[in-house]
Amino acid sequence: MVAAAAVAAPTPVALPRESRVPGGIAILDLGDGENTPGTVVFNGHRTPVLRTPDGWVALVGIPLDTEPGPQAASWQPTGSEEPRGVEFSVGSKQYEEQRLKVANRRHVDPSKEDLERIAEERKRIDAALGIYTAERQPIFALQAPVAGRRSSSFGLRRFFNDQPRNPHSGMDIAAATGTPVRNPAPGRVVEAGDFFFNGNTVFVDHGQGLVTMYCHLSRIDVKPGDEVETGSVLGLVGATGRVTGPHLHWGVAVNRALVDPALFLPEPGG
Repeated sequence: MVAAAAVAAPTPVALPRESRVPGGIAILDLGDGENTPGTVVFNGHRTPVLRTPDGWVALVGIPLDTEPGPQAASWQPTGSEEPRGVEFSVGSKQYEEQRLKVANRRHVDPSKEDLERIAEERKRIDAALGIYTAERQPIFALQAPVAGRRSSSFGLRRFFNDQPRNPHSGMDIAAATGTPVRNPAPGRVVEAGDFFFNGNTVFVDHGQGLVTMYCHLSRIDVKPGDEVETGSVLGLVGATGRVTGPHLHWGVAVNRALVDPALFLPEPGG
């Protein structure tokens, strides 16, 4: 009699910290079956799905403009004709205000030509942040891309020269101009260039809807299509675009939703 092959146990995975609030992450249980559980979509974008030692889960990024209350992702199990709703609840979170003075008024009151440029760049940004590479397995335990003081600026309701603007959708890390910005996990560069508000910016696809962005660089050292490893230099800290001084704006997107990067970093003192 031939012995049955042993089934390998799932490899332990490091998940981001769950925070079911606008700008946070919901980790949804999909059961403990051996087979791949299919696809999960939230807000029209596919989410990461991975197997943990406790079973399959979907990682759902919750956009900052999500209203608190009941929400549901759409799960299409493998072999099933009908999708299922996976319900979860989003709590409320009150983000503080941030008032900044920008010397270049063009970045506060763009001209008609600037607005046309901004509209075209928004399409590129949406395409980069919304990419989903199914065959690339992401790493969710990220390293900070640059050493420096991390502000708690994510989600702040911002006023530039007293004019209200969109909430801050990334983490600002204070660092001197020229400081190397290092890739926090393996991936592929999917977009890079000079953007009106973001300045010199790089986007990295880490797989399954996890995309990171790096803004206000003084120099870009990679190009679209480049494979980058953990620690690869993406560029240098700068003050390009709409800024009040040199720093790195670091964004993390999951299923196109920009979420709090702090959820992917080790807890302070941990």
